[in-house]
Amino acid sequence: MSDSPLSPQQLAEACAEAMFSRDHASQGLGMRITRMAPGFAELSMTVRQDMVQGHGNCHGGFLFTFADSAFAFACNSYDEATVAAGCSIDYLGPGQLGDELTATAEERSRRGRTGIYDITIRNQHGDTIALFRGRSYKIRGSVRRLEETAAGDNA
Repeated sequence: MSDSPLSPQQLAEACAEAMFSRDHASQGLGMRITRMAPGFAELSMTVRQDMVQGHGNCHGGFLFTFADSAFAFACNSYDEATVAAGCSIDYLGPGQLGDELTATAEERSRRGRTGIYDITIRNQHGDTIALFRGRSYKIRGSVRRLEETAAGDNA
């Protein structure tokens, strides 16, 4: 656990800010963090032309990446470096060019070093596009202090 004078909400927001500043993948895809809380993250992303596959829909890999980013922000909201141990996705409907997608990540379980998170991707009409489940594993180090995390993993 983190020894922080911040409230749990402030800590979740500080972790998200620190992670996002280093997350060139999420930034490059135009993802935006819209809400954060302990064990919770909400991101938004607009489907761009370069995300559309041969059937005219958003490529599933971009949807997976979007959900995975929301998962990462939710499970790292306690300032304890956490990585994915496994994840799966079910595609329920297509994302279309210009759609404004929202990925909502919610913690279902967090015990010891592991956690389970459910992520729902919806379009601007509220239609569910995909359901993603991620399993997390806590490693050594701090989310806000990357250098400590990297050094701790190599020890």
